[in-house]
Amino acid sequence: MSLQLIPQISSLAWYTTVIPLLVVLSITAVKDAIDDMKRHQNDNQVNNRSVMVVMNGRIKEDKWMNIQVGDIIKLKNNQSVTADVLLLSSSEPYGLTYIETAELDGETNLKVKQAISVTSNLEDNLGLLSAFDGKVKCESPNNKLDKFTGILTYKGKNYLLNHDKLLLRGCVIRNTDWCYGLVIYTGPDTKLMQNCGKSTFKRTHMDHLLNVLVLWIFLFLGSMCFILAIGHGIWEHKKGYYFQSFLPWKKYVSSSVASAILIFWSYFIILNTMVPISLYVSVEIIRLGNSCYINWDRKMFYAPKNTPARARTTTLNEELGQVKYVFSDKTGTLTQNIMVFNKCSINGIFYGGGYKNEQNVDVSDEREKVDFSYNKLADPKFSFYDKTLVEAVKTGDRWVHLFFLSLSLCHTVMSEEKVEGNLVYQAQSPDEGALVTAARNFGFVFCSRTSETIMVVEMGETKVYQLLAILDFNNVRKRMSVIVRTPEDRVMLFCKGADTILCQLLHPSCGSLRDVTMEHLDDFAIEGLRTLMVAYRELDNAFFQAWSKRHSEACLSLENREDKISDVYEEIEKDLMLLGATAIEDKLQDGVPETIATLNKAKIKIWVLTGDKQETAVNIAYACNIFEDEMDGMFIVEGKNDETIRQELRSARDKMKPEALLESDPVNIYLTTKPQMSFRLPEEVPNGNYGLIINGCSLAYALEGNLELELLRTACMCKGVICCRMTPLQKAQVVELVKRYKKVVTLAIGDGANDVSMIKAAHIGVGISGQEGMQAMLNSDYAFSQFHYLQRLLLVHGRWSYNRMCKFLSYFFYKNFAFTLVHFWYAFFSGFSAQTVYDTWFITFYNLVYTCLPVLGLSLFDQDVNETWSLRFPELYDPGQHNLYFNKKEFVKCLMHGIYSSFVLFFIPMGTIYNSVRKDGKEISDYQSFSLIVQTALLWVVTMQIALDTTYWTIISHIFTWGSLGFYFCILFFLYSDGLCLMFPNVFQFLGVARNTLNLPQIWLSIVLSVVLCILPVIGYQFLKPLFWPANVDKIMDRIHQCTRPLLPLPKRTKLKHASTRRSAYAFSHKQGFGALITSGKTMKSKVFKKKQLSF
Repeated sequence: MSLQLIPQISSLAWYTTVIPLLVVLSITAVKDAIDDMKRHQNDNQVNNRSVMVVMNGRIKEDKWMNIQVGDIIKLKNNQSVTADVLLLSSSEPYGLTYIETAELDGETNLKVKQAISVTSNLEDNLGLLSAFDGKVKCESPNNKLDKFTGILTYKGKNYLLNHDKLLLRGCVIRNTDWCYGLVIYTGPDTKLMQNCGKSTFKRTHMDHLLNVLVLWIFLFLGSMCFILAIGHGIWEHKKGYYFQSFLPWKKYVSSSVASAILIFWSYFIILNTMVPISLYVSVEIIRLGNSCYINWDRKMFYAPKNTPARARTTTLNEELGQVKYVFSDKTGTLTQNIMVFNKCSINGIFYGGGYKNEQNVDVSDEREKVDFSYNKLADPKFSFYDKTLVEAVKTGDRWVHLFFLSLSLCHTVMSEEKVEGNLVYQAQSPDEGALVTAARNFGFVFCSRTSETIMVVEMGETKVYQLLAILDFNNVRKRMSVIVRTPEDRVMLFCKGADTILCQLLHPSCGSLRDVTMEHLDDFAIEGLRTLMVAYRELDNAFFQAWSKRHSEACLSLENREDKISDVYEEIEKDLMLLGATAIEDKLQDGVPETIATLNKAKIKIWVLTGDKQETAVNIAYACNIFEDEMDGMFIVEGKNDETIRQELRSARDKMKPEALLESDPVNIYLTTKPQMSFRLPEEVPNGNYGLIINGCSLAYALEGNLELELLRTACMCKGVICCRMTPLQKAQVVELVKRYKKVVTLAIGDGANDVSMIKAAHIGVGISGQEGMQAMLNSDYAFSQFHYLQRLLLVHGRWSYNRMCKFLSYFFYKNFAFTLVHFWYAFFSGFSAQTVYDTWFITFYNLVYTCLPVLGLSLFDQDVNETWSLRFPELYDPGQHNLYFNKKEFVKCLMHGIYSSFVLFFIPMGTIYNSVRKDGKEISDYQSFSLIVQTALLWVVTMQIALDTTYWTIISHIFTWGSLGFYFCILFFLYSDGLCLMFPNVFQFLGVARNTLNLPQIWLSIVLSVVLCILPVIGYQFLKPLFWPANVDKIMDRIHQCTRPLLPLPKRTKLKHASTRRSAYAFSHKQGFGALITSGKTMKSKVFKKKQLSF
């Protein structure tokens, strides 16, 4: 615009640029202001939450944003923790506080924190709390959610602090009336915010491509201006110099060279419409419109929580149509984190075959839910569908009773009875809660416990068992046991754990029962259920006394305590008698297996990045169809050093693609010849379907520089990848690794604060806004409540957005090339004088008014196929992954098409009016008539072009397309009217041109001929391309067009049993050390325990 204000070089009026610029800046300013206001509102909502602060012996209510390090705050039950605070005291005995960490890690099971004894005595004495003068020295702020080290100096003594003493921001206080804490970290220093990572402005691949193309256009523009400037210099030197009496040079023009330099800038001004100002704002409007479609999609609205899908950004929509890799959390994302007792095997008998979600049971054959109304202590939320198990309980089957007795005793669950008869279980893991609830409903009700007793109501009879020992769970033992003394004075050991472990501990007499039970476990595993084997052993009293003595000695040992305790445990956990096995469903979110199967058909690879243990993650992977029993191989990377991991990765790659290890392999040649700089790793195709499992420890080595390419090449050849026991940082590192070496679009989806870094690292971040907290949603680009909405987001909205954006860009560049390059041809007939072909008002309105609505209609409403076909044929998603619809090659096609159209649009009208006359003998070969013909033909051509590009016509599309053309003629007759031109002769100079020109038949013949010559090649190309160069999408489109029968429902996937493959479905989400906490008595209320006779 600055150049345009210099009269020596400008041949266009100032308003041709100023008016479009003001419109563009105004729209951009309004959009940015709205985004800033929403962000400000979200910040205020969090900052203005209230919190109670202890000050001068009183409690004062304050806002979150005013909390400072060193403040002592009071937190109540069900209240979110304001900052990272050191727990000082609580309403529970021994300073215990129960918390839920769903906001941090997506887990809804309770966790226990404990204040140090010296501060727990402060209780809720405001005077003592106000006088607290302890000093805390701790580590600098970091993102390690499970690590904290510090020292509290209080009353001259030092006390060690660890993670168990710290309440993190984002936690929710549960089952604790109140607690007090000392603020350690606030605001951005809290571990929650440290895990959020740096906020970066995400740009799409299309944005980067546009920046490159704009640079190309400027170079092309400069080249044309240089050619025309040379032409002008030659013309002035040979002809203009001798005609100065007719065309005098300006005073500031001293020679033809000086004139050529000025003309260079003149043409730069005229031809700058090749890069219209409205391009970027049009892109933003299109993205905003497509974002609104996501927000308005009723099929992505989750009614139970009244939660719609939300596009939290408007800049990434077309990227949704190009995703190749999806990185997903497990708990709360793929699963609901709700455990349901589904099936069981007791003494070789299978129970639970009529469960309603069983995949091979038809809906019409579903059995009725078991009625537990006879049991007054039953949990009304519990459901079971096999009445034979209830009948076995009622008939007194010894093995069934013993089975459920073991479930009611062998656990670390805490019970609470706030209302008489209404038991509430607080389980450290949802698995244990499900098992104890199942025992409760079948007549074996766990009521309460102390450090030495467990009270159970067995079939209406209250019994108290003496708790002798808890043999705690750990990841090596993969089992837990309890030893109790029954009311009949029998010493019994009950054990539950992984089948792979317990099978080795069974008594030889259980051989046949073990084989039957293992068959049932195979069935459970195939269905993706989490399983545990249950066994018992009756102990001789003298043997137990001797063992108990050795156990006490091991616990008091100062050297190798853990190993000695483990050895003592193994002495007693043998010769077990098998009772049966349990099968718990880790309830998947609705439609997860079908969604992943659909995404796999779209060639989208799913990687699960979870902090959960390997067995649990693998079970979910099978249940979700990420892994299948029919796969050709499964690779487990569990090395502890670089060399071992390298061998495991290369061994896996050797099986998938043996030639991948040869020096002659193209990828190896590529990697050795490529300089040490950023490069893209080519795709490698394996010889089958494989899966990869790697844990966090091995991943720490594999992500190092010398192994990361080995890991990436191996993982990218696999159908599915499971990374377990990962830290939040490792999740982000895996995403960054794929982004760095693969030319693909990545998407990360999660629900907890531990997923935030992964969500921010990916090209697209999706947050699940469910019961597991809001941190992932607040840091995401898109948010919804159910994982299965992802397929609609990608395959419908994403694909439509990508297709629309590609059509928009192709058409937008084409119409501007066709519009601008006419000036280039005209220069050869105007002495390279920088005279414009069009009226200045046409130049002003071309992008802003005449062609604005049709292209927006195309970009907002066009659909190649409807949503049903988009989901029915996921293969339609493939072009976006390879960016086939708009790339540098397609841009060159647009340029060549625009050059051809501009050539036709100039020379056809030129030939029409050259030496032509009207019927009355008057000439029509004047500049203004020629200008009118060219601009009218141009609008007809670009309108017909967009009509050919439109595949989905609506009333709005017709109004925008044909209405804009009609509007042009209305404006044309208004601007060229006698009144307007006579009132402002210096501004409106085309007096009567429209009226005198458009009534000539040869003019309309010229326009029709121009349109036909411009459109005919396009029609021919669109007709011949599917015939001679068909793409996969073209074949699918033919199938869609030929399909006339009604759509059949998608077939349900059925699991096939393969006796040759055996995998354990063991899953036990239990934390080591909780058993010791129970037996210490610290979890018990201080009030005297009162026995209650509960009726059954």
